[in-house]
Amino acid sequence: MTDAGKLLEEMNDRSREVFRRVVESYLGTGDPVGSRTLTREMSKKVSAATIRNVMQDLEYLGLLNSPHISAGRVPTELGLRLFVDGLLEVRDLTDEDRDAIDGSLASPGPDTSDILDRVGSALSGATHGASLVLAPKQEAPIKHIEFVSLAADRALVVLVFANGHVENRVFTPPPGQTPSSMREAANFLNSIVDGHTLSELGSVITREIGLHRQELDTLARDLVELGGAYWEDEGAPYERLIVRGRANLLEDSAEEGDLERIRSLFDDLERKRDIAEFLELTETGEGVRVFIGSENKLFSLSGSSLVVSPYMNADRKIVGAVGVIGPTRLNYGRIVPIVDYTAQLVGRLISDRGQS
Repeated sequence: MTDAGKLLEEMNDRSREVFRRVVESYLGTGDPVGSRTLTREMSKKVSAATIRNVMQDLEYLGLLNSPHISAGRVPTELGLRLFVDGLLEVRDLTDEDRDAIDGSLASPGPDTSDILDRVGSALSGATHGASLVLAPKQEAPIKHIEFVSLAADRALVVLVFANGHVENRVFTPPPGQTPSSMREAANFLNSIVDGHTLSELGSVITREIGLHRQELDTLARDLVELGGAYWEDEGAPYERLIVRGRANLLEDSAEEGDLERIRSLFDDLERKRDIAEFLELTETGEGVRVFIGSENKLFSLSGSSLVVSPYMNADRKIVGAVGVIGPTRLNYGRIVPIVDYTAQLVGRLISDRGQS
């Protein structure tokens, strides 16, 4: 039996009901719950004084706390964990939520990244939280590479894969690049890249540059070397973390300190910190996992919860994850099945396309 199960078993029926009603009310409104409110909701008639005593006991156990004197109680992170593990009633996925997620895959094109973008937007819209989609690393052979100059300090590399997947990445080129040096770099790469995957490309480039160093001018060589390091993304096993709906979290936080912590969280995510750890959160097994507040260092400062599920390829290997970030008073019963369904949908998409 889990620790949550033991603690719930040790409570009497009245304590369990008081605790459940406090948490459910808080998740629905975000407001502290007072004893007078509960006297109108309990299944059996109980005095406000009795309920106050029960709430004090629950506070002593660390499951509830009082944000202000005589302002009612709210669940602590420990209380929310106990509720999610032992009392949460997960709803069936509604037709409306299913249609919203399914609609993101209507008329899917060849670009998997674009489809995952749409899945992330649909997930954010359906849950009113911020969605995370960790895309799998692209391991199909590369068919063609092109460099496009955007500005003096910005360039685009277009990667076309043999399976039809197209990926565009912006990077900072070495100083002094010209259209001709970019064409020369692209021509060189296209002469060696055919049939190689991204993970293979770094060693191929290094070997070929050594063989043809005299044939490449300095600028083109610098561009090839920098570009190779960039798209290989050495040391990072996953390509991209897609974040959608951060405005939903920012709008939901009235306190300036909360806003700053949430901005910091998303700055970290968008700079790809802890992405590997994000996936590792899911690797203990299949299914949805819920992380509440400080249970994970990614969210300890922002006071947010994460509902996350891995998705798998056709070989039943975990290759990515989808999740929703929101305040700790998330509607867990509704969001868990949405995340679960989305992960299964993305897994089928990846399997059908033969990725990873």
